[in-house]
Amino acid sequence: MRKKWTIFAAGIALSASILAGCSSGESEDGKTTLTLFSNKSENINTYKGLIEEFESENPDINVKFDSPPEAETVLRTKLIKNDIPDVMLIAGNATYGELGRAGVLEDFSDSDLIDSVQPSYLEMIDRLVGPEKDGVYGLPYATNANTVIYNKQKFEELGLQVPKTWDEFISVLEKSKDAGEIPIYFTLKDAWTGMISLNSLGGVLAGEEFAQQKSSGKTSFVKSYDEVADKLLTLTEYGHDDNFGTAYGDGNNAFANGEGVMYIQGNWAIPEILKANPDMELGVFPMPVTNDPEKNKLISGVDVLLSVSKDSEHKKEAERFLQFMLEKETAKRYIDEQKAFSAIEGVYQEDPVFEGIKENFEQDKITSFQDHYYPAGMGAENILQEFLISKKKDAFLKKMDREWEKVEDR
Repeated sequence: MRKKWTIFAAGIALSASILAGCSSGESEDGKTTLTLFSNKSENINTYKGLIEEFESENPDINVKFDSPPEAETVLRTKLIKNDIPDVMLIAGNATYGELGRAGVLEDFSDSDLIDSVQPSYLEMIDRLVGPEKDGVYGLPYATNANTVIYNKQKFEELGLQVPKTWDEFISVLEKSKDAGEIPIYFTLKDAWTGMISLNSLGGVLAGEEFAQQKSSGKTSFVKSYDEVADKLLTLTEYGHDDNFGTAYGDGNNAFANGEGVMYIQGNWAIPEILKANPDMELGVFPMPVTNDPEKNKLISGVDVLLSVSKDSEHKKEAERFLQFMLEKETAKRYIDEQKAFSAIEGVYQEDPVFEGIKENFEQDKITSFQDHYYPAGMGAENILQEFLISKKKDAFLKKMDREWEKVEDR
């Protein structure tokens, strides 16, 4: 049984069936205006550079770029009002799944564009839409990974080795603490940053099929996340004095300035850290969450996928933009600037900072972000933040189950 549509998705389907068109058109200079929406803040400058290059190669097209704060909320409002952007650069998560089921996105099933994309990532987003709706409604473009980022200089000074098991990880944390260092620099003032650890633990300990089994009534957070919750609390013991008072941006700067031995974050944080300290030597490794190295995997998912409004008045221009983005040179520029990984065939991340997770990609020791399959609007990050403050495990697990079911029952 698949989860039910939310009111949001059903509303989109209704408005899309009544209204057509979007917020683009011809500008005064005769150029076609293509509206482009992004849900990320970290890659704004990269997109601006790529857009400038695209416009120079396509002088008949003007790209109107929008990357607002609280982007998913803004996008939901646009879709319900039928102010649908021509091109959407969004995450491969539950919101994408709802949009695919709601029928507002272009289907690429018969397009040659999908030939550029690695099949494993197409399968990943197909699971988000579910078996009840056939089609390929987005093109996976950039992928990401949850990592433990570490200060190589501090590792060397403290004589630390990259851990391969949970016990080895705890040993590294203890040695860092005994040396008077902050073992992990947390930024839990921003609730979403706690999801990095939750996904790293849950993706392995609860299993890749957790979401499907949860929706079909075969498991629950109470049954499958007990060990996850315990280990989350253990990790917070190795933070600093203000785990819940420091935000993501401040944490990037603090870590860049030498505060903390490790930083549990995604690859997207690396460019931000290096902006603050370009000479910093960083390494990464997958969080080892069990004592069996063969069971430990890297959490990776679709960070950016390219999608087009089904009712766009400028599909030809939108396709030209997608073709430009899918060119290997463009895709390589994106991952180099963003320290990301590519879903495009033949485009590889070669930055030595990622040596510690290269093996995971080569040997397919990867599993997906569990929260990408949580019902949209569940608010898991806020429930998690509340738990990490209160430390009330039973209440946390029951609330996760309750909020999941509440969204599904709408």
